[in-house]
Amino acid sequence: MENKEDMLEPGMSIATSVAPTAAAHVQLRPLDAGGAVIRTGLLAERQRTNREVTLLHGSEQLEHAGTIQNFRIAAGRETGERRGMVFSDSDVYKWLEAVAWELERQPSAKLERMARELIAVVAAAQEPDGYLNTWCQIVDPSWRWTDLEMGHELYCAGHLIQAGVAFARATGETTLLHVAQRFADLLHQVFGDDADLRTDGHPEIELALVELYRQTGRRRYLELAQMLVARRGQGLFKGGRFQLDYYQDSVPVASTQTIVGHAVRALYLAAGVTDLYAETGAEPLLASALRQWNDLTASKTYLTGGIGSRHFDESIGDPFELPPDRAYCETCAAIASIMWNWRMLLVTGESRFADLLERTLYNGFLAGMSLDGRSFSYTNPLQSRTGKLRHHWDPVACCPPNVMRLLASLHHYLATADGSGIQLHQYAGSRIATALPAAGPIELSIETEYPWQGAVAVEVLAPGDSEWTLSLRIPGWSRRATIDGAAVAPGTYAHLTRRWRRGDRVLLDLDIAPRLTVPNPRIDALRGCVALERGPIVYCVEQCDQSPGADLSDVATDAAGTPVDSGFLEDLGGVPAVTLAGTVSRQEGWAGLEYRDVETAHQPCSTAPAQLRAVPYFTWANRDKGAMRVWIPAPQAQADARHDSAARDTDTSATERGPHDGDH
Repeated sequence: MENKEDMLEPGMSIATSVAPTAAAHVQLRPLDAGGAVIRTGLLAERQRTNREVTLLHGSEQLEHAGTIQNFRIAAGRETGERRGMVFSDSDVYKWLEAVAWELERQPSAKLERMARELIAVVAAAQEPDGYLNTWCQIVDPSWRWTDLEMGHELYCAGHLIQAGVAFARATGETTLLHVAQRFADLLHQVFGDDADLRTDGHPEIELALVELYRQTGRRRYLELAQMLVARRGQGLFKGGRFQLDYYQDSVPVASTQTIVGHAVRALYLAAGVTDLYAETGAEPLLASALRQWNDLTASKTYLTGGIGSRHFDESIGDPFELPPDRAYCETCAAIASIMWNWRMLLVTGESRFADLLERTLYNGFLAGMSLDGRSFSYTNPLQSRTGKLRHHWDPVACCPPNVMRLLASLHHYLATADGSGIQLHQYAGSRIATALPAAGPIELSIETEYPWQGAVAVEVLAPGDSEWTLSLRIPGWSRRATIDGAAVAPGTYAHLTRRWRRGDRVLLDLDIAPRLTVPNPRIDALRGCVALERGPIVYCVEQCDQSPGADLSDVATDAAGTPVDSGFLEDLGGVPAVTLAGTVSRQEGWAGLEYRDVETAHQPCSTAPAQLRAVPYFTWANRDKGAMRVWIPAPQAQADARHDSAARDTDTSATERGPHDGDH
C-alpha cells in the first residue's frame, strides 16, 4: 500500500508529453489535449507521413529485427535467442509512445489494435517483482543491476515509463502505465535508499520519473529522480570503458559549469534536471542548466542546431570544435535538445529557447528522416564528399522510433498559456484552443505557409470574456519583422493586450529573404566560408544540383553577392531552391596530395563563373548519393576572418559574432 504521505494529487494530468504540476515553478504551461492541431504546411506533411508510413514501417522493422519477439520470448510465448542490442527494449517503448501521441491526434483502429497487442506482450513479459528487461531475462538472469555503466537498464525503464504515461494521458488506457509503475516501484526499492547508491550510465530515467510523479502524484518517484541526479559526479564509473564525462559523472550536477561528454546523455540529463527544478524550485539546478545551455550555445552548437562533434564517444567537443565533415550530430541528440529547450522555455518564458528549438527542429532533426518516411540517418554531418544513403533500420535503432515519437507530438511544442494569455512559439497552419482562468475559452486559427513564407495570420475564433494577451515570438534570425505594419524587435516576444472580438486578425510578417551567414573565426575548419539560410532553414549545395563538371570540392561563392530564390523543387516536396553566384576553379600542376613551400605553391588555375543551386539541408540525400556541403568557400569571407582575428589580437574588447551569424 502507498503511504498517505507519499501521495499528492496530480497537478495537471493533461495529454501532453510535459505536464508540470499546478505548483510547478514554470512561467508558461503547455496546452491540454487537442489544444493545438497542426493542419497545413511542412510540419503537417511530416506528421502525416509519420502516421501513414513511418509508424507502420517501424513496426515491421521492430518485428524483423527481433526486438518485439524478444518480449514474446521473455513472456514464454515463443522460444529462441534474444536478438538486438542490450538496450533495444527502449525502441519498442519509443514506438509505443509515438503511437500514443498519434492516437491522441487522431484515432486509428489499426494503430490502436497494434499497440494493444504489443502492450499485452510487454505486460506478460514483466516478472512478478516488477522487473522487465529482455536482455537479463533471456540472456543472463544473473546480469540484473551488474552493468549499470553500459547496460542501460534504467534508461530502458525510463522509456517504458514515458510510454506508459503517454498512453494514460493520450487515450486513458492505463495497462502500460501500471507496468511502468511496478517497475518504478522496484527501482525505488533498490535505488531509493542507502542500500544501493548507484545510477545508470545513460541518463533518461530522471525526466521519466518526474513525469511519472506528475501523472500519479506519488512523490516517491520525484524523490528517486532527485537521488539519482545527486549521485552523478561522484566518480561511480571510475575505471569504466570511457572517461567520467561520458557518463555525466565527473562533476556534481549543481556544480557543473560546462556541458561535456556523450551528447545524448548530456542533453537528456539536462532535460531531467530542468524538470526537477520545475517541481522542486531548487535554484542550484536551474543555475546549472542555464550555465550548461549558455556554454552549449556559445561555442558547441552547429548551425543546424546539431550537437556532438566527435565520433569517438559520440561527444560534445571542445569550444569551437565544429568541423562540418566530421560532425556527429546524432539525430537523438537533436531530439534531446528539442526536449530540453522546451522545458527551459516553460521554466523561463524566454524566446531564446524557442529560437534554438526551431533551428534544431527544421534542420538538425528533420534531416534525420527521409522525405518518404522509410529511412533514417544516425549522424548528420554538414559536409560529405561522397554522399550518404540513409538506412531503413540499423542494429543501433535508437533514432528511428525517437523520430516517430517527436513527430507524433510536434503539436505539443506550438503554444503555451499563462494567467495573462496565450503564447505562440512555433508557426504552422494550425488551430489553438484553450481556456484562460479569467477570460474563459479562447480559440485561434493560424494561417501561414511558414517556413517557406514569412506571413503569419492569426484570427480570433473565440475571443473569451475579458482582456487577455496574445504573445508572438519574433525569431532572432529575422532581420526585419512587422505586426500589422508596425516594426517589432527580433529575438523576443511581441505582446498584444486587448479585449478581443471574434474575427479580429493579426498579421505577423517576417523577413525570410535568403541570407549569407559567416562563422565565428575561432572555428578553424570554417574560416573563409559562408553558409546560406532562408528563414529558419539552413541550406546546402548538393552535387546533383550543380552544372556538369562543377565538383563541389572546387566551388566558391562571393560573400558580397545576394542569393536569390529560384523556384520550387517538386522532387523534394515543393521546397524553394536558392541560387548563389559562384565560381568553379580547376587547379593545375598539382599531382595528387602535395604540400609545397608558399613561394612555389602558386600555380595557374582556370576559374569559370557558375550558378550554385542550394536546397534545404534537411532534404539532402533524398535523390541520389553525392557530395554535399553547407559551408561554401568565399574568398572575401576568408579576408574578413583574417581581419577579425587580427583585430582580436590587438583589441581584447572585441566581441564574438552573435548566435545568428553562424556556428556559435
